Amino acid sequence: MISGNIHENSNLALLPEPLQRAVNFLKETDLAHHEPGRFELDGDRMILQVLDQTTGPREGLRPEVHRKYIDVQFLAAGGPERIGWYPDLGDNEVDEDLLDTPRDICFYKNNANAREGVIEMQPGSYAMFFPWDVHIPAIQAGSPAPIRKIVVKVALDSCLPSKGATVAHG
Repeated sequence: MISGNIHENSNLALLPEPLQRAVNFLKETDLAHHEPGRFELDGDRMILQVLDQTTGPREGLRPEVHRKYIDVQFLAAGGPERIGWYPDLGDNEVDEDLLDTPRDICFYKNNANAREGVIEMQPGSYAMFFPWDVHIPAIQAGSPAPIRKIVVKVALDSCLPSKGATVAHG
């Protein structure tokens, strides 16, 4: 998991180019006024989801993971929002498996043994969740609040070194 704010000077150069493009898209695009829905930005390699939601109590929300995509979640407006997260250690019980569908999502039952952390989101905040990051978005911070949530789904394989490429060690 990686988090930041589009208004801060972050070290985007350390990220794979597709994740840099996703964050730059969030910086340069007025998504607070974009129509809700699902839109392809780069075919199925980068997908934009614009969601209007209301945050809710943690106990009413299910943990989720994705396997083909990295979720770049961005709070465009409203909130605040909390996002729970913890590493997927293989000890979660599946509640609903939709990984082999276009949604690429698996919901887990709540795991009492998870060492869940919380990310505090304000407008401008983003958090990147990789396939090994269980996350629980749209948790209320105090009372329920409307949010404009943006998710840029970046294909995991677009962030991996191409076959034949070498990685320097040392």
